[in-house]
Amino acid sequence: MTGIVLGSGLGALADALVVEREVDFAAAGLPGASVSGHGGTFVFGRLAGVPVLLMKGRVHLYEGHAPAVVTAGVRWMAGQGVERLILTNAAGTANSEFKPGNWMMISDHLNLTGASPLAGADFVDMTAAYDEAWRQEFRERAADMGVTLHEGVYAGLRGPQYETPAEVRMLRTLGADAVGMSTVLETIQARALGIPVAGFSCLTNWGAGISGEVLNHGEVLETGKQAADVMVRLLAQVLGNGGKG
Repeated sequence: MTGIVLGSGLGALADALVVEREVDFAAAGLPGASVSGHGGTFVFGRLAGVPVLLMKGRVHLYEGHAPAVVTAGVRWMAGQGVERLILTNAAGTANSEFKPGNWMMISDHLNLTGASPLAGADFVDMTAAYDEAWRQEFRERAADMGVTLHEGVYAGLRGPQYETPAEVRMLRTLGADAVGMSTVLETIQARALGIPVAGFSCLTNWGAGISGEVLNHGEVLETGKQAADVMVRLLAQVLGNGGKG
């Protein structure tokens, strides 16, 4: 079974599922999602005829939760039989060639949260945090569909404040193409469990200082809603084809 975690404003992806049953976060022992644009349920269903378990929304470090709580959903999905995981998020673009409204497939990440869900655990190799064979499948399907799918490095920060223009310049110097406040800890947890990961950032806005515009969460949600259909079609193509991850 494939697990999918939905980021800000991407709840519309759940509408594409043939729903079988839902479980509230609370029933799974998780705190409810408190951020606008995030649901708070696990949805069992099918996409392109393939069984999936959707985590509709997530919890974050910036809500005051510990790393182990932020990643509890990944562990719960693993316990339900999830064997591979797709993580989605809304992110600001730090790369002037990656325009808002497009998607970026994550090739690697920078964990700048200062946290890890593995404190007290064994060492985990993160050389291939995002599964290359699975990424190749997405790459090929996106090309077949004529879908713009950038690839780049995602920088995960703690938040909740957006970055300053100086911070965005610093992140770009470090190699970041997109910036957000989630995903990295979930990837670390999944890899510690031996679960292959594919990650995708919906590029909802320019990073601070690139366009001169003021950043707001409403813009993030609206752009995410508009871009969700592209990801639904791409996921259906890859999952319906069996995938390689």
